[in-house]
Amino acid sequence: MNIKIPTKKPRKKELTYKEKQSNTEKSRVRVKCEHTISGVKRYNATTAIYRNRIKDLDDRFMLTAVGLWNFYLMVA
Repeated sequence: MNIKIPTKKPRKKELTYKEKQSNTEKSRVRVKCEHTISGVKRYNATTAIYRNRIKDLDDRFMLTAVGLWNFYLMVA
């Protein structure tokens, strides 16, 4: 797996400078990912309840929303 969890502070101790820097780097990556996911969710087709039976339409909605979000980032 590729999960990167921040280092927790030990009880009654402090984190070292290196551990704090590592947590900061992990936080920067996490925030970018969370902003991207929230940006894609702004297109309600990706978060609304899907009740249609057209094959792979939900995947098309997601691809369209991601494409629009990438276009928004390029233009902004």
